[in-house]
Amino acid sequence: MAAKSNPTLRRRRLGSELRRLRMACGLKSTEVAERLMVSQPKISHMENGNRAISPRDVRDLCAIYGVTDQQVVVSLLEMAKESGQRDWWHPYGDLSNSVYVGLETDAEAIRVFGPMAIPDLLQTPAYAHAVTEDTASRLSAEQVAARLKVLLRRQHRIFDLTCPLSLGVVLDESVLHRVVGSPDVMREQLEHLNALGVEPHIRVQVLPYTAGVTPGLSGSFSILHFADGCPAEVVYVERFSSDLYLEKPSDVRDFAALYDRLRARALDPVESRDFITDATKAFIDAPIRS
Repeated sequence: MAAKSNPTLRRRRLGSELRRLRMACGLKSTEVAERLMVSQPKISHMENGNRAISPRDVRDLCAIYGVTDQQVVVSLLEMAKESGQRDWWHPYGDLSNSVYVGLETDAEAIRVFGPMAIPDLLQTPAYAHAVTEDTASRLSAEQVAARLKVLLRRQHRIFDLTCPLSLGVVLDESVLHRVVGSPDVMREQLEHLNALGVEPHIRVQVLPYTAGVTPGLSGSFSILHFADGCPAEVVYVERFSSDLYLEKPSDVRDFAALYDRLRARALDPVESRDFITDATKAFIDAPIRS
């Protein structure tokens, strides 16, 4: 999906530009909120891209920031209009990870470290269903079904031969042994993982136990790169209660360096496929858990 039609990314780009204009004026968010007669959290939400920004708010902010170039004003107003459009997943209901899905939709490349489970984009339907049921027990059957439909739609990116998503994945070895669903589900999932791993735009590496204690084992993270975006990269850190989205260049550099270290310690893609093949054998004719 083109960046121009992605409301999530447009909100974040618009918010980033409004923050830049505010800081260039030397104004604090509390001062801007006072002038607009709104709450300071509203200003923060707009600048962080967490909510749609109305064209009226944009005009008022441009007046406060002394923006006189009409081309700049028109550009910001256009982004405001696009940011208010509904995202493609809106018909499926509220999603806890809607911000991430919006960013993923427009990303050109993603690097992922998975210490606990197969990343979403590489999951089979059966594996994804088992993960969703086990980790979101409060969801109704209808909500589970909606999440799976959204996931399958997201996976179209890696099968789009006209503009495939470049995907790099480092998996901790434990992911290959942790039984999700059943042995049959795991066998199918690992075979699927190896099948995708031979695609030129997908790189799968396994971090074996023999690599020892490595940085990053405390949790999964993704680094999303945008070809023509603001910011150029975003780090997504998945957490139990509230996810993190990091855009500061220093944070992005730290996580990029961490990913490079993990990649260096991991098996190369060919060795990883052989390793995954060996792990698959453990699930052939394995007894079914009661």
